[in-house]
Amino acid sequence: QVQLVESGGGLVQAGGSLRLSCAASGDTFSIKTMGWFRQAPGKEREFVAAISWRLSVTYYADSVKGRFTISRDKAKNTAYLQMNTLKPEDTAVYYCAADPNYSGDYSDEHDYDYWGQGTQVTVSS
Repeated sequence: QVQLVESGGGLVQAGGSLRLSCAASGDTFSIKTMGWFRQAPGKEREFVAAISWRLSVTYYADSVKGRFTISRDKAKNTAYLQMNTLKPEDTAVYYCAADPNYSGDYSDEHDYDYWGQGTQVTVSS
């Protein structure tokens, strides 16, 4: 089992920045991929970014490419999402997730077995 705890959400003006953290505990050695997803009110949860735990290969949704950066610190068992040039449409609850398998589709939420509780990000215009 892997437990995930997100932090770092909050209220920011458009154009501002936030950094989200996701601390993992438990069977962290089993993690193959860490991902960030988000869900806005009235919308389905969508993929934001992912990182392979061993090689640190990164993947991004087109909507955040060039503005968001995902990273990880293996020693701290923590993944990060640096969000710059935030837009009102980035407002959502952000979730981190862990995949203990090489599932192949980093953007499919169904491939992730473990989820955090979510952290709210609100971007005002």
